[in-house]
Amino acid sequence: MIDAMKAYVRVVDKLNRWIGRIVMYGIFVMMGILLWSSISKTFLLPSLWTLEMAQFAMVAYYILGGPYAIQMGSNVRMDLLYGEWSDRRKAQVDAITVLFLITYLVFLFWGGWDSLMYSFQYGGERSPTAWRPYLWPIKTIMVVGISLMLLQAVSELFKDILRLNGHDMGPKDVDETRLSAGEDHAA
Repeated sequence: MIDAMKAYVRVVDKLNRWIGRIVMYGIFVMMGILLWSSISKTFLLPSLWTLEMAQFAMVAYYILGGPYAIQMGSNVRMDLLYGEWSDRRKAQVDAITVLFLITYLVFLFWGGWDSLMYSFQYGGERSPTAWRPYLWPIKTIMVVGISLMLLQAVSELFKDILRLNGHDMGPKDVDETRLSAGEDHAA
């Protein structure tokens, strides 16, 4: 069982790290869309698609980058007590709190899946805006992103269980994680 957990953690962490490192450049896509929006509104005929496309790009950036953020420990945490706890105590608390995250993500996935199926079932649901894009592409991205977050949350649970059983899963602290991955603090 321990070896299966370690293998799961390795595969999911590698997948989400790879996706996260690619998706992080989505900020440039959003900047390009918003730059075009500003130029077209100032000098040309305003484009109908820019605001909604920027929103879709932001959703993709946020949802697909979420698993990587969970993996890197980039989430916001109240450090009033947590910072003073031992690694074992941190793993105990994290193992409990990640169960709440997993529960939330299961319900979020369920709702996202139903919404995606609705979009396909009724001949391609469209946005009620003037541009009227199909919504299934962004809903698909949302379901994929939620799935990846769910996989990463289970990976974090497995890491905490392995830590509690005395198996070294690498540093828990984000700064140590970035250093071991060879990343710069400014990144």
